[in-house]
Amino acid sequence: MVAHRSEKNYIKWADLLSKIKKQLDQEIEKRNQVNEISKDKPDPILVAKRYNDENIALICALFAYGNAKLIVKFLESLDFSLLDKEENEIKKALQKHYYRFQNSDDIIAFFISLKRLKKIDSIENIFKKEYVKNSNVLEGISAVIKALQSVNTYSSKGYKFLISKPYMGAKEKSPYKRWNMYLRWMVRKDNIDMGLWSGVNTADLLIPLDTHTFKVSLALGLLKRKTYDYKAVLELTQQLKQFDDKDPIKYDFALYRMGQEKMIL
Repeated sequence: MVAHRSEKNYIKWADLLSKIKKQLDQEIEKRNQVNEISKDKPDPILVAKRYNDENIALICALFAYGNAKLIVKFLESLDFSLLDKEENEIKKALQKHYYRFQNSDDIIAFFISLKRLKKIDSIENIFKKEYVKNSNVLEGISAVIKALQSVNTYSSKGYKFLISKPYMGAKEKSPYKRWNMYLRWMVRKDNIDMGLWSGVNTADLLIPLDTHTFKVSLALGLLKRKTYDYKAVLELTQQLKQFDDKDPIKYDFALYRMGQEKMIL
């Protein structure tokens, strides 16, 4: 009898997953449109796609926390050509800029770090040198973070929050939402994501878990873990691989919009 009940539960769960997949696939088809990102439907990739540049995209991704409209407003206030200017000019131009946890010194330091890094190597190359060893995207992210730290000794609470800390392996707790979103932009190619990089397998990407995605995934039953952390990222990514093992993160934008629009409470 126990085995019989277990089999019934499995069939019910499989049927539920099939319905959820169908719903999400419909959302992807609806959301994967150029007009899904606009002034009326703001998202930081709106600014990033104007330039199709990995450095500008990283700025857009790492400042992507808080209200979407305010994020876009801040990003549009930045002069990205400063990445190719002298450091004194960067300091002068950004001395009055700030965003939430980052003051002007933090923003200046970030621009200077990226300017210096550009002269050494591309973000893509730095990432891939570590990623290819174990097909681990967080090891690649960690290499970029370490590279940013190596070119600029500046440090503050706001700056550390902005660029994050290197990956800690099994001890890791951070969901790395903004970095994983950056990778989604860089690696995937559709009407939303830019696909500027090559040689990174979409199957290795991790879900950019934000509060909207987290709440929707819990409500749908895709996620059981109640803590918003790295383990939740792994759990949800693994669940989405049951829907598409080659490109599980294609569901991210749809889940995010469903949460943002309060389609599922």
